[in-house]
Amino acid sequence: MLVLDANILIRAVLGKKVPSLLHKYAGHAEFFSPDVAFQEARTHLPAILEGRGVAPAPGIVALDSLSNLVQTVELETYVPFQSLARQLMARRDEGDWPVLASALALGCPIWTEDADFFGCGVSTWTTDRVELYLAETASRE
Repeated sequence: MLVLDANILIRAVLGKKVPSLLHKYAGHAEFFSPDVAFQEARTHLPAILEGRGVAPAPGIVALDSLSNLVQTVELETYVPFQSLARQLMARRDEGDWPVLASALALGCPIWTEDADFFGCGVSTWTTDRVELYLAETASRE
């Protein structure tokens, strides 16, 4: 299991590596992301796409289609961990607390490119290293 940060959701739409990993390991690992991370990605994605001269609508459709691979973590699941997550994210980007709270609730690492999560008390994986974790998870089956 892994909790994906909003930047990974955006990379799943814009890049090649993230969607490749999601599809490759979908049968061996579970991917989660808090509802607000999907909202954050949905907010930022149009401007990113427009900046690249690409129409945003297909990107939003692609983001929405990630629900086939990435399960949404609802507020009720992660809100019990809000206080602890906010404490652990203090002096960082405290607005990222739902991602950390989701990881705490599910007892799993975070997949992110955001250095604010490094040293937050939960294992973090970046895209260039996450396949090590995913391959190990797959080999345990």
